[in-house]
Amino acid sequence: MSFKLLTQLFTSNRLKRILRELTKSIVPAVVATHDRHDLVPLVLRDLVRLENRPPPFAEMAYELCSSLCRDRQCFEDQESLLLLLLEIGFRHLDPHDWWIDDFQLNHTEHHRGLVDVVFKSGDGEAIADLLHALTVEGPRHDPARIILGICTEHLADLHSRAPFSSRLRCLVIRSVGLIGYKGFEGVGVERLFQMLNRLCVTSEDVDIAFKWTKFLLDILESPEGIQHLSQLYWEFLVELAISPWWEDNVAIYNPQIVVSLTEVQAWDKLECWMGTVWMIWPPGVGGTTEEDLERMTLLLFHQQPGAVQRLIHWMERWSERRHKEVPESLKRIWAQAREAAQKDLL
Repeated sequence: MSFKLLTQLFTSNRLKRILRELTKSIVPAVVATHDRHDLVPLVLRDLVRLENRPPPFAEMAYELCSSLCRDRQCFEDQESLLLLLLEIGFRHLDPHDWWIDDFQLNHTEHHRGLVDVVFKSGDGEAIADLLHALTVEGPRHDPARIILGICTEHLADLHSRAPFSSRLRCLVIRSVGLIGYKGFEGVGVERLFQMLNRLCVTSEDVDIAFKWTKFLLDILESPEGIQHLSQLYWEFLVELAISPWWEDNVAIYNPQIVVSLTEVQAWDKLECWMGTVWMIWPPGVGGTTEEDLERMTLLLFHQQPGAVQRLIHWMERWSERRHKEVPESLKRIWAQAREAAQKDLL
């Protein structure tokens, strides 16, 4: 039977249901009891060659991963079979597809066993397969957050342990956003920022913007975060604030960030932070006052005159994309800054 015909058969609704039931009941029994275990690897290697594999193949492969992790004595080559199953289920998927309507993966306790096996393999594409399985969402299931939580140690050092394709980078970025800053506290500040600096995440890389917004704001709640977060990520935060996908009230305004940046005269970072504040916490929102914002914005403009034009550019983009008016108080500050600049030229 040709692979094209197989594909047509398996993409029919009836056979999708059959495949689901086969996975849930018959296949685990065969794997556990059949005396011809050598048939299983042969069948799996043939399935890898099947093009346009429908979602039930991912469900079947992921279910079998759970079975193999549970019954470790079944196969001597268990590790290679687990990698093969993940390839069958997820290698052909677009890494940017984080939401798939026809997916229904069941994350079990046994799937924890995949983490050490896959990361220790050093196979970047296999790691991407696993991360796709753990992060994909659908109307009937959520990402495997608990299992993702035990991946942090591996993710922190991944650049030195596996080749990084664009696919793997995409899925690592999504995984980091889902895990969140709190989940990485155990890896240590130095390793966390090394990981972030290697990833070089920008607004074009994220498919779930509000997760990364929360991630960065949580980092900035600590003195270490304010000190070590690179300029790239301060600019990234500005882009997230401009994004129409920003969720308001994602965090409470922290005035200490301005104080800390001013003390070390980090004017480039302060420029990004004040732009973020004006977009997210204008006067009267989150505890900010017009007097404080005016004072700090004028100080920024005095120390960094070029910030005036950049802030105007950001706010105009924000206004257009978020369908909000630029605060009148900020327009007044711009006018004051321009007037002061003209006096300095005289």
